[in-house]
Amino acid sequence: MKRVLVTGSLGQIGSELVVRLQELYGHKNVIASDVRRARHGLPDNSIFEVLDVTDGNGFYEIAKKYNVDSIIHLAALLSSVGEQNPQKAWHINMGGLYNALEVSRQLGCALFTPSSIAAFGPSTPKDNTPQDTLQRPDTIYGVTKVSGELLCDYYHKKYGVDTRGVRFPGLISYKTLPGGGTTDYAVEIYYEALKAKEYTCYIEENTKMDMMYMPDAIDAIIDLMEADASKLVHRNAFNITAMSFSPKEIAEEIKKLIPDFRIKYDIDPTRQEIAESWPNCIDATAAKEEWGFKAKYDLTSMTEDMLDKLSRKLQVEYNPPAA
Repeated sequence: MKRVLVTGSLGQIGSELVVRLQELYGHKNVIASDVRRARHGLPDNSIFEVLDVTDGNGFYEIAKKYNVDSIIHLAALLSSVGEQNPQKAWHINMGGLYNALEVSRQLGCALFTPSSIAAFGPSTPKDNTPQDTLQRPDTIYGVTKVSGELLCDYYHKKYGVDTRGVRFPGLISYKTLPGGGTTDYAVEIYYEALKAKEYTCYIEENTKMDMMYMPDAIDAIIDLMEADASKLVHRNAFNITAMSFSPKEIAEEIKKLIPDFRIKYDIDPTRQEIAESWPNCIDATAAKEEWGFKAKYDLTSMTEDMLDKLSRKLQVEYNPPAA
């Protein structure tokens, strides 16, 4: 990557990724874009364009204007929000991806687009989920992710577009709140632990899901995009993960640092059903072997870092017990 266009740059991943890309490639070589006009969270000297990814002509013109060689396409509706409006989710997730692929084909750009553990479904093996396995998701978000994986494979085979992607687990960050995903509880719980020392969780206490701390997710995007293309077999849908835990387990980890923290449960049937359709833990062997993926954070180290960084952000008192 030399000059990069990031779509959905004001979202949970994009807002942190843009800053990291600027550090690596320079502010002038990173073009942030989003359908929202607000630039909150981006450095003041960022190049920013308003872009609705469902507008193919607008997408093309911005990519051409800046002569980008790579596109990181993050714009999408997430799982819970998607179930509220499946038609809109399809329009944005698939229409936007189609435009990103067409722009990449026409301008010769490399393209990264994330898939998700939502691409699996109730009939997928739950434990140590293989890289190549049965995928029959029952949410519109999952359907768009499987469709996206196949479409990216097709554009690589048919047109030679350098398409790459990972299946992200739930992502946890202290910098930006998530935007309507099933795993949002794993971010919200840290906020409420610091502010109220209590959290009401919408997922059942023993429901496990794969998770990852945002620094590892950002590294994964960059490492995959910089990887030797000749070594990539799967290209568009690498399983990656860092940890797998339940609400009960993350609460117990928080209690080690905030002893009076308490968790309660008020289950959301829709999000619980979605969570139960996803794997408990997935196998990331292909990513490790083909481009050297390796996560740095586990649940303990992530919790320590999250509470420390978030307490400063929220300006709340935080005095963990001495080790």
